[in-house]
Amino acid sequence: MSVRSAGISESSRHRITEKDLRWADWVLVMEKKHRSRILDRFRDLDELPRIDSLDIPDDYSFMDLELIELLTEGVAHLWDSGK
Repeated sequence: MSVRSAGISESSRHRITEKDLRWADWVLVMEKKHRSRILDRFRDLDELPRIDSLDIPDDYSFMDLELIELLTEGVAHLWDSGK
């Protein structure tokens, strides 16, 4: 399995691109509004990967230990449930 990280805001280190979405089989976002923004921004693409929200508020600092724990639990939950 390969993983990439991308953001949706103008200030993101790497802002999500069409190339990222064509590469991905599955996209995980922290909040539902992030999913909506991706769907809106790339609405002209013929096909998008599955996009799921982890329902984690996007108000943590980079590499915050609590955030890492929430992300780990959220991904494990989705993975284990067969989503």
